[in-house]
Amino acid sequence: MFKQLHSAARQVGQIVVGKDQQVRLALTCLLAGGHLLIDDVPGVGKTTLAHALALTLGLQFNRVQFTSDLLPADVAGISVYEREKNGFVFHPGPIFTQVLLADEINRATPKTQSGLLEAMEERQVTADGVTRALPEPFFVIATQNPAHQVGTFPLPESQLDRFLMCLSLGYPDASAERALLMGEDRRAMLKTLQPVMQPAELLDAQRSLRAIHASGSLIDYLQALAQESRSGKLFAEGLSPRATLALLQAARAWAALEGRDHVIPEDIQTLLVPVCAHRLRPLKATHGGGAASRDLVLQLQKSVPV
Repeated sequence: MFKQLHSAARQVGQIVVGKDQQVRLALTCLLAGGHLLIDDVPGVGKTTLAHALALTLGLQFNRVQFTSDLLPADVAGISVYEREKNGFVFHPGPIFTQVLLADEINRATPKTQSGLLEAMEERQVTADGVTRALPEPFFVIATQNPAHQVGTFPLPESQLDRFLMCLSLGYPDASAERALLMGEDRRAMLKTLQPVMQPAELLDAQRSLRAIHASGSLIDYLQALAQESRSGKLFAEGLSPRATLALLQAARAWAALEGRDHVIPEDIQTLLVPVCAHRLRPLKATHGGGAASRDLVLQLQKSVPV
């Protein structure tokens, strides 16, 4: 089944050119059962990546364009009175899918953003006092524009902590951009994608991660990183227990994609920035934003011996 995920990475890489590492990290995030936040400027392929991942993995896909007037009920669903049934009938919203693309999530108000919290953590939606389970697997892939752009609302820490990873695509290099300019339209290519695996196979792959071994010494290393982040030297608040669990689960997924049945320290180091940087706030406010957090996470890594 992991060979199928390698095939998925190759297929998505044909759509999102020159971003092999980011595609592999995104697949790792989904294999680990987490949610993905893609933070970058408009026009670099954030939405295309999300769409290509869903189609390649054979998952049901819904897209919601987040705007300042979007309401929580527009995402979760609403009860409408139907005369024929003499009562209210719940009409599910677009969140009842396997992959929800929350496009430009930080253009919605905090009220609408917070409407995703229960779904992301509990895989369920409560409306009108009734709790309804979401399909399995369930992933939120959210894109957001830089906070300095007009009309954005910063995501609160509680929302950011629900995302297993945060990635940035960045501008393509010269060869990749040339391939985009001279090649077929990427939106047209999306229509030709065929699934390389089924949702049930992805669920089996997720369950198989429990067999990926993490030694006691590796757990010691992970705990040392967490304790150092909480020391108050670099960050206002350290990594939460949810963050350390997320880092370990992502490391297991990365090891599985590498063809190993055990986690090594290099797995933790590879994933430290994408899993932790968006969760940590620098001790001293800077104008560097996310870049400052990433630099400090790398400093954290260097300060803790393996």
